[in-house]
Amino acid sequence: MPWFEDVKIGTRMELGSHTFTEDEIIAFAKKYDPQYFHIDPEAAKNGPFGTLTASGWHTSATWMKLMIAARRANAEPPDADGRQPPAGGPSPGFLDMKWPVPVRVGDTISYSTEVIEKIDMRSRPGWGIVRSRNVGVNQNGEVVMSFIGQGLVQRREPRKD
Repeated sequence: MPWFEDVKIGTRMELGSHTFTEDEIIAFAKKYDPQYFHIDPEAAKNGPFGTLTASGWHTSATWMKLMIAARRANAEPPDADGRQPPAGGPSPGFLDMKWPVPVRVGDTISYSTEVIEKIDMRSRPGWGIVRSRNVGVNQNGEVVMSFIGQGLVQRREPRKD
């Protein structure tokens, strides 16, 4: 992750893709979202989607896994002073999370992220907030997940105002 000052609005990164299997959909849902249309293929036939579907939390957790892997693969080298750039900070929360199309068994979801905004933090002069639009798209080109992510990113030099 670059320093806050070096983050460019409009920077886009493809994070990779993942194919959802029946076994993993059920295993995730049994542990974290045990609604019948996520854990029981037979009962799901009579549910709102007519088939087993992945939890929205499952699609979002998969995005997180791919995001961290992409950050590690694209780690910035030390700066001119020899300081290692930040690894990325905690999130103060997501905005506008949506799961408009269900993820079904066998769907392959491709994930991406794009920087859309930077916010200076007066309360924390050594940090800023980077907002990004995050999207998951299935093999048919349908958006299955979207949200605005926010992450605290360390500044190279703290603000002085």
